Amino acid sequence: MINFNYETEFTLSDEQQYNDWLSAVIVSENKNEGEINYIFCDDEYLHKINVEYLDHDTLTDIISFDYTVGNELNGDIFVSVERVEDNAKDFNVSFDEELKRVLAHGILHYCGYKDKTDADAELMRSKEDEKIKMFHVEQ
Repeated sequence: MINFNYETEFTLSDEQQYNDWLSAVIVSENKNEGEINYIFCDDEYLHKINVEYLDHDTLTDIISFDYTVGNELNGDIFVSVERVEDNAKDFNVSFDEELKRVLAHGILHYCGYKDKTDADAELMRSKEDEKIKMFHVEQ
C-alpha cells in the first residue's frame, strides 16, 4: 500500500495515478509492495530530519528510511517540495518531471540501487529515466 501524507500545502493532483505508477515501478523491479509512506514537506521539516537522524546539516530533496523485508518493499520517503521546485529550475525540467524522478528514486533505493559513486549514480539516473517513462497520462 502506498500512502501520501502532507506536512505542507502541496498535494498531488491525482494520487491514484501516482499510486498506480509507483506500484508498476515496484513490479517492474520484481519486488512486492509492502507499506510505503511518502511524506511531502518543506525544507525546514526535512532539514530537521537530516540533522537528527543522519547527522547531515544540509538541505536535501529526499530522505528515505528503508524497512524492506526480503522482497517486500516498506519504508518512509520524505520529500521536500521546495527542493524539488528548486532542482527543477536548476535542471531546466518541469516540476512534475522532477517530482516523478524523486518519487521513483526513493523506490529504487529500496530495490537496492545506490548513488554514492559516479557509476552507481549513472545507473540510478538511467533507472529513474526508465521509470518516469512508465508514467502514463490519460488523454
